[in-house]
Amino acid sequence: MSEARRGTGPEPTMDMTNKEVMKRIEYTGDMLLNMGPQHPSTHGVINFLVQTDGEVMKRAIPEVGYLHRSLEKIAEKCTYNGYMPYTDRIDYIAAMFANQGWAMAIERLLDVKVPRRAEYCRVIACELNRISSHLVAVGTMSMDIGAVTPFPYALREREFINDLLEELCGARLTYNYLRIGGVAFDLPESYGDKVLTFVDHFEKILVEFNRLITYNEIFVQRLANLAPISPELAIEYCLVGPNLRGSGVKFDVRRDIPYSIYPELQFDIPVGRGELGVTGDCWDRFWVRVAEMRESCRILRQCIAQIPEGETMAKMPRKIKVPEGVEASVRIESARGDMQYYVIGGGENAYRCKVRTGSFTAMGIIDPLSRGLMVADLVALIASLDVVAPEIDR
Repeated sequence: MSEARRGTGPEPTMDMTNKEVMKRIEYTGDMLLNMGPQHPSTHGVINFLVQTDGEVMKRAIPEVGYLHRSLEKIAEKCTYNGYMPYTDRIDYIAAMFANQGWAMAIERLLDVKVPRRAEYCRVIACELNRISSHLVAVGTMSMDIGAVTPFPYALREREFINDLLEELCGARLTYNYLRIGGVAFDLPESYGDKVLTFVDHFEKILVEFNRLITYNEIFVQRLANLAPISPELAIEYCLVGPNLRGSGVKFDVRRDIPYSIYPELQFDIPVGRGELGVTGDCWDRFWVRVAEMRESCRILRQCIAQIPEGETMAKMPRKIKVPEGVEASVRIESARGDMQYYVIGGGENAYRCKVRTGSFTAMGIIDPLSRGLMVADLVALIASLDVVAPEIDR
């Protein structure tokens, strides 16, 4: 029997293709498992090729593309206004941000100034959506590692937000609320009072949620010191949003590359501090999302207090045309971090459109982080990064 056949052959290396890795694993004697693509803990239709020596992983290789829908290519075939509903499908958990990124890119191409009231409406809608998205993230993460009770608690609060957003735009998931030049609808009568009623209620619920799960002894022992990401490694792998801030890097597009009315608002940027483990571990990434929901409540209070009267839509031509070759790039702070739209004008529709998403960049770090972890810890690692499959593939 050859040396490789006895299981002592060379290990797979980072620069190998998946096919080469699979061929090499056949000779090492390790197990090759498919976690997915239909697996409840992969947060969508994603597959992980897991090479294991018993319960210990040697590597977990993400395989994406199962949900690719050519959304960026569709932008070249639609009118600028007609593409807005498609942006909802980029990240269906936080669709408002995808709406806003597309609207801002085209507004920059056309040099359109959005009315101030419309900007406030956008921020109110987006911050409600941020809370809604983070509730799904922290609820599913708790359930993924065995704590079932927090998930219905999180969904209960999310339903209140769904009711508010449905009253605002008629939809509960794919909103199609923003428009190029403003928003589709003004705030309904007494809407601000309803938002404040929810915020008053939700801030108390966050305290209960922290007692229930965030600082739960078993939960902390399960996540603290697990799969830490150093600030340098987070930057090297282009992590964004809560995943970057969980490693202690204080970067938020709303503050550092300001847009809309965010420069006029007061809010903090929560970062991982290694409070109960190592800075940048799975617990820190969970805690940052909980803390961000509290900051979104602060932003909502200020917006309701400061929103001015006025129009909610700029004067726009019935048919939008952008000169060919004119390009624009915008960045916004989505629930999953820095989302970037790069658009090149091409007349009545875009010549090119590229969307950069936080979930896609997070997938790259799973392979190096997985090495040496237990198979069960891969579930916690994936959940802590809050990846959404449609945002990965687009």
